Amino acid sequence: MSPVVNGVFIGGEWRAGHDVLEVINPATEATLARVSVGDASAVSQAVGAASAAFIDWSKSTGRERGALLREVARGVSAQREHLMRLQSSNNGKPLFEAGMDVDDVVATFDYYAGIAEQLDAGQDRPVALPADDFSARLRREPCGVVGLIVPWNFPMVTTAWKLAPALAAGCCVVLKPSEVTPLAELHLARIIAEAGFPAGVFNLVCGTGLAVGAPLAADPRVAKISFTGSNAVGVQVMQRAAETTKGVSLELGGKSSLLVLADADLDLAVELACGGGFFNAGQMCSATSRVLVADSLADQFLQRLQTRAEGIRVAEPFADEVEMGALINRAQYQRVLGHIQRGIHDGARLLCGGDRPAHLAKGYFIRPTVFTDVPLDSALWNEEIFGPVLCVRRFASVDEAIALANDSDFGLVASVVSNHAETADRVANALQAGLVWINAPQVIFPQTAWGGYKQSSIGRELGPWGLAAFQEIKHVIRAH
Repeated sequence: MSPVVNGVFIGGEWRAGHDVLEVINPATEATLARVSVGDASAVSQAVGAASAAFIDWSKSTGRERGALLREVARGVSAQREHLMRLQSSNNGKPLFEAGMDVDDVVATFDYYAGIAEQLDAGQDRPVALPADDFSARLRREPCGVVGLIVPWNFPMVTTAWKLAPALAAGCCVVLKPSEVTPLAELHLARIIAEAGFPAGVFNLVCGTGLAVGAPLAADPRVAKISFTGSNAVGVQVMQRAAETTKGVSLELGGKSSLLVLADADLDLAVELACGGGFFNAGQMCSATSRVLVADSLADQFLQRLQTRAEGIRVAEPFADEVEMGALINRAQYQRVLGHIQRGIHDGARLLCGGDRPAHLAKGYFIRPTVFTDVPLDSALWNEEIFGPVLCVRRFASVDEAIALANDSDFGLVASVVSNHAETADRVANALQAGLVWINAPQVIFPQTAWGGYKQSSIGRELGPWGLAAFQEIKHVIRAH
């Protein structure tokens, strides 16, 4: 039996939890570790430690905070290989994808270190007033103790997107990792502990949403909750937070489109479709699972897409030349297979995939799946599948493609493939999405915002907007 790993870090100390959860390798279905997890009592203690630490941490300089964030970035970079293997083992993603994740974490901590170092010079900035007998100054201050609740699909990445700006702003943190993928976050916590943050500034409580997430969202001492996950759970987080009228940032679902215009490079379009649909086994809120193709290209595109999808090597994360790994767990595996079967029942045409690869007897693997002729009222077309499933649809005009893409409850991202720059820009401007890529893979920079329209988000992460999410605005007006 695997030894128990402490999953509670409060006030600078590792503690045993009240229960133990097994962590599973989704590629082998074997137990990776047993983690001791917290409960409402541990959450209360963590919030208490953060509240006590906030008194001094909130008065620290941006330069001091930036130096510590850079130390975290250096620590993550130094342990890159180990963190990659932890990610792949716990999440099921190929090793090269895990490497991209770790690099993203380093870039995010480095970026917010630079932002923090600039904060002191911008503090108490004068504000022009129309009255000479008054003066005003602007202050940006940390909002207080914040609760961060992160998902399982990108361990450490979504944590970094929240944690780095929260610490840069001067907030103290209680982090709840996903109980499904806590291992990388636990190692990140050790790196943070070694970086030299004062005790209580960073706290971590592993556990389930009911045992840890709910009391964290409801605690009146928490000033802000930042949550990434499903819309259903996001609603519950908002309801809990509403009880004490605390701030909420939500990063939720998506049902995004990739638009292949008539002048597109077909090979590029196929690669972007596969990247947008099958990266991380399609377990992305940004998955461009709706592929809209101009009529004149549709037959060629589908032929090439089928060939490419059927050639994708699905395997365990450390296999040679692996391109796609496993889904996260049995529940998600069965959920995606259920969506596929319902899609077939609804009249969609299965072009390829839709089942387990023949060479993999264990693990939660599904072959890259492509549907055509999907009814517009089908769940396959409208709901977030969170698996390697693409739905392809033809369009007769650019305006029709825009209308189809915008006909969604979500508005997170979109992609446009076109060799005509002016047309591509016009389409990008018309799409109701927070981020649009043109002829580009889903590359994300910490300098640009992450978040979307409609039911996809409340607020934005990354860039200066990610920092502002953890700041309060104060004006001081003086009479002369």
